[in-house]
Amino acid sequence: MSSQNGGMVVNQHPSGGMARPQEIELTARFSKQMAQLCMSSDYSDVTFIVENQRIPAHRVILAARSEYFRALLYGGMQETKQDEITLHIPLLAFKSLLKYIYSGSMSLVHMKEEHLLDTLGLANQYGFVDLEMAISDYLRQVLSLNNVCAVLDAARLFALDGLTTVCHSFMDRNASDILQHESFRNLSLDSLSSLLLRDSFFAREVEIFQAVHDWCRCNADSEQNVDVIVDKVRFALMSLEELLTVVRPSGILDPERLLDAIAEKISSKQLPYRGALWPEENVATPKFNSQTIHGELRSALLDGDTVSYDMETGYTRHSIGETGDGNGIIVELGKLFIINHIKVLLWDRDTRSYSYYIEVSVNQRNWERIVDHSKYPCRSWQFLYFPAQAVRYIRLVGTHNTMNSVFHVVALEAMFTETTTPVVDGILQPTYNVATVERSATVVEGVSRTRNVLLNGEVKNYDWDSGYTCHQIGEGVILIQLGQPCWIDSMRLLLWDCDSRSYSFYIEVSVDMKEWQVVVDKQLEHLKSWQHFTFPPNVVSHFEMKLLVWLVVVCGTFACTHGSFVECDLDLEDAKIINQLPEQCQNVDDATKAIMLEEAASFKLFHQKLLEYEASQAPSNDDGIHMDMDFRNELYAAGNLHLCLNVNETLQLYLRCLIDKRSIMLNFIAQAT
Repeated sequence: MSSQNGGMVVNQHPSGGMARPQEIELTARFSKQMAQLCMSSDYSDVTFIVENQRIPAHRVILAARSEYFRALLYGGMQETKQDEITLHIPLLAFKSLLKYIYSGSMSLVHMKEEHLLDTLGLANQYGFVDLEMAISDYLRQVLSLNNVCAVLDAARLFALDGLTTVCHSFMDRNASDILQHESFRNLSLDSLSSLLLRDSFFAREVEIFQAVHDWCRCNADSEQNVDVIVDKVRFALMSLEELLTVVRPSGILDPERLLDAIAEKISSKQLPYRGALWPEENVATPKFNSQTIHGELRSALLDGDTVSYDMETGYTRHSIGETGDGNGIIVELGKLFIINHIKVLLWDRDTRSYSYYIEVSVNQRNWERIVDHSKYPCRSWQFLYFPAQAVRYIRLVGTHNTMNSVFHVVALEAMFTETTTPVVDGILQPTYNVATVERSATVVEGVSRTRNVLLNGEVKNYDWDSGYTCHQIGEGVILIQLGQPCWIDSMRLLLWDCDSRSYSFYIEVSVDMKEWQVVVDKQLEHLKSWQHFTFPPNVVSHFEMKLLVWLVVVCGTFACTHGSFVECDLDLEDAKIINQLPEQCQNVDDATKAIMLEEAASFKLFHQKLLEYEASQAPSNDDGIHMDMDFRNELYAAGNLHLCLNVNETLQLYLRCLIDKRSIMLNFIAQAT
């Protein structure tokens, strides 16, 4: 009874009896019993003859499991009427496939590689996709020097792109050993051609030639095949000695082609170099025998420390303005690597910016400039992309520092990545938000309780007191610097929207902080909350936003018991500004106008004194606007301006509160001075 009830799920009735079964799970027993019919003559209605061996089978089972067998046995083909069908396929592989058809399982661990590849071929031929993928995945795990050539042939024959990629990567990493392995000469013409075309199949070209020459001797079916393979060898990468002492005596290359290879080697500056490929791994590290060979304080650049650096330590540097081939900072990779991505951390413990360019070379004679930011202010992490190429040397040359004449680099990483960003005319064209701290953007001008709160991605936790950046109307801007120049054609911004106020503003962009272009002009509109703008693509390193109304506390709706007042904290003598204000702000009585002008004057005085104090604290060589965020936090804490929001009896009392609080803040500045 136990054998009959195995797998049955039943519930016990509360009274102690057995309830009716709710589910029956007999899959394992069904599979076992079906497997007993595999290659059994019981109920058999068709016989396959494979390698002269008769194998009984059951039409309905084969047809139910395979479209191929359904067409063969029931599709009206010649075999439909035959009781015996001859198949020209490997016997062991066919038996394994039948066991899989009848049982749904197959053990791969104990199968010989030849048997496994034959079974993979039948799975492909008969349309067993799941089995094909399972064998393919298993082969990826057991690749070795002994089997990779055979697996590559099978993968290309059956169009298994994923398995082909894994084989190629394995052979790239073990190129020298593969070339010397006896299985190399058994590669198919197609597989060998695909391998030799790979820039990442990295070995000495003379070793590749010797292995190809050996393959040609073993596979000289036709002179055409030999020519096809020999054409894939990059003779210009060999030394003259190798060409004359190894290639020439082989007789495989006619004298004319040999002379062409020598001429290409001597005259060309862009040879088709091969290089090692280590996707998504930084190869500019001591692990790969990479080192900094030129620059001051060289040990810091590749040590992997991107945190512990200051004014004195943790960076590599060179003097801007150096001349000659050895100028700049030069990194030598451990060998030729194929890379398409470089990350550079510029020293960023203050507000300085740098300009620079990067060149790469395979021999330190011919340099190619892959990045040119010599005309753009850049800061902090640089994310740089370029066409993949073989590189041995990387040279960074600083052309400008806004503070002094020294170029400081904290870290450099070099790698090949599949995740790239498009580059147009040498400038990134991102499809993601680059105005983030992670992408090295920073707020250069603008008032906030927390530095870079504008760029931290937080769009929910903000209120009257924090979570925003602002500037005073008519003075200053909100200025953002991107980490590096980018093509920008859209912006999103969230205007403070904790009440019903609206805003007018415009946005300018620039690449050099000198010439500005207006890309958004909303001076005559009243906008609220989220805004999304698009405009023609511009190369941008900075953008600024100028408001025509307060972005923060001032200029909102002032609520009281008997109604509401719209505060207009502006220069009310300027007709242009007045015409752009809400209607409630354009006509006020003399008493209200007087106190509003007094409050505006108190802010201007406060703002002037604050800027003067911060300028007095700035380094002597700092020509830009200096903002002391720690001092500002203490200043606003002492003034408690936000307490005025609780004064809601009349507009005049609210403005008087602001004037009194700013008087306290002016005294705070005076004491600090």
